[in-house]
Amino acid sequence: MKRKTRMVHGGITGDERTGAVSVPIYQVSTYKQEAAGKHSGYEYSRTGNPTRHALETVIANLENGKAGFAFGSGMAAITSVMMLMNAGDHILMTDDVYGGSYRLTTKVLNRFDLDHTFVDTSDSTKVEAAIKPNTKALFIETPTNPLLKITDLKKMSDIAKANNLMLIVDNTFATPYWQQPLDLGADIVVHSATKYIGGHSDVVSGLVVVNSDEIAEDLHFIQNSVGGILGPQDSWLLMRGIKTLGLRMEAIEKNTHQLVEFLQSHQDVSTIYYPGITSHKGHDVAKLQAEGFGGMISFDVGSAEKADQVLSKVKYFTLAESLGAVESLISIPAKMTHASIPRERRLELGITDGLIRLSIGIEDIEDLIEDLKNALA
Repeated sequence: MKRKTRMVHGGITGDERTGAVSVPIYQVSTYKQEAAGKHSGYEYSRTGNPTRHALETVIANLENGKAGFAFGSGMAAITSVMMLMNAGDHILMTDDVYGGSYRLTTKVLNRFDLDHTFVDTSDSTKVEAAIKPNTKALFIETPTNPLLKITDLKKMSDIAKANNLMLIVDNTFATPYWQQPLDLGADIVVHSATKYIGGHSDVVSGLVVVNSDEIAEDLHFIQNSVGGILGPQDSWLLMRGIKTLGLRMEAIEKNTHQLVEFLQSHQDVSTIYYPGITSHKGHDVAKLQAEGFGGMISFDVGSAEKADQVLSKVKYFTLAESLGAVESLISIPAKMTHASIPRERRLELGITDGLIRLSIGIEDIEDLIEDLKNALA
């Protein structure tokens, strides 16, 4: 199947018993058993639910993985993946990582003696130099949030295999429509499905896809034990969102390219971060490993005051957390998504006080450009 066809027909897409073309919402907590310990595949909805299972099957199919898992949020998904590690293990993480992932690693996982090092994963020599005897995993975002840095996934796969490391890739920004890390050698893919996969700002969720039966068994044990599962209503919403993912990503990308062209010509914009422009450091790698460049743009207007002025004047860009929705969103990472990272660390990474992040939606591009033009003026 071609990509957009897989979004509609991949995995479990209907109900064989009734002929319903949409998977039913099984709003149920427990299931009748034929005898003690003898059931028809479902016993308790924390362990398994037909609606959630359909979603997990679809995302596994889209990412070309062995098994999928649905969680109550992107952070619940990442936390569960981190629980595959043991106390005393060491993890290498992309330095320009989402603020929530940074907070989880530095404020929560460290309590359980899980060591970490943040490293620029776009530089393979730095990754290799940071590997320790107790390093067990390499956690990568590509493109990153909010500077859109690109990591060569094939290189990271080679390094991971040579050092017996688990390669985990946060594929939220690219989505399985544009990028498939498992095909490039990753062991695990994670998504904040709240973003592009859901796509309508109406669900909070996380998805994980793994490439081996062994990891699948371990992760299901964790999912069932910890219980951070996604409910059937939200599972159904994600499946509905997936059906239009290809159409939305293509429309968003088209809008994004035109908006970037506008920003490149604007005198008040000093730096633009978008992997779709040839001047972006990771452009060539992104072009090789992904089918598209996505709908996220970050740019610098020089100061926090100027950034606040822009945010106060926009009409069609909604000032809000999150990204990947049909409506365009705008934010200041230093004050919002990355506020949990100390300012000194943010500046070291290049996340300045005047950095604005845009998540481009599917509105008419003329309206978006005019809106931003007026705000910048």
